[in-house]
Amino acid sequence: MTELLYLHDSYMREFDATVESQGGQAVALDRTAFFIGGGGQPADTGLLRWAGGESRVGEIRKDADGVWHVLEGTLPSVGTPVRGIVEWERRYAIMRHHSALHVLVGVVYKQFNALVTGGAIYPDRARMDFSLENLDKERVAAIEAEANRVIAGGRRILVRFVSREEFERSDLTRLARNLLPAEIREVRVVEIEGFDAQADGGTHVQNTTEIGRLAITKTENKGKINRRLEIALLRE
Repeated sequence: MTELLYLHDSYMREFDATVESQGGQAVALDRTAFFIGGGGQPADTGLLRWAGGESRVGEIRKDADGVWHVLEGTLPSVGTPVRGIVEWERRYAIMRHHSALHVLVGVVYKQFNALVTGGAIYPDRARMDFSLENLDKERVAAIEAEANRVIAGGRRILVRFVSREEFERSDLTRLARNLLPAEIREVRVVEIEGFDAQADGGTHVQNTTEIGRLAITKTENKGKINRRLEIALLRE
């Protein structure tokens, strides 16, 4: 099984690995810092380099046999040492937006006890759906103001792991439906220090000040008790 390096270090831009197998236009590595995609966060892109070759990583897939890096070019043979290079500007933009969504989710949960029903993250924006019936202009303004207050506080964003049993006894999920697979026995938790903690498998910045200023750019009615907030980030 492929070791997922990003679970412990979101800032790892390059890494060394070995090709374990090939399949079609993809290779599986023994370890990777490429985010595999999930939870609304897209998979990373980048490069694989090896002695005498280089190919772009355009897609990541995961199955029972490992994590597959789909290459746009030649493939290194099994056993070849490779160096992976994450497309950092794209990754970091996604990290900032992902951390911003965690602030947003924490604010909405604390103010309205509303849970997440869906979401998506992009390099230039992000959106989150909540189990809310009312999302008027006053509420939107209050959410935005409180989110920016939290962000400006310079809070550390920390990663820790808890047992499945501890997770199920805790208040660490913000999802309307529990989507945690039954086979997961250790749960990764992302904590915004002194504010909120949520179960999460994605990549994040280390401090809320890296997020920048959050602006709620759009709201949508997605059903009777389902409201969408779309955000963009500004550097202050």
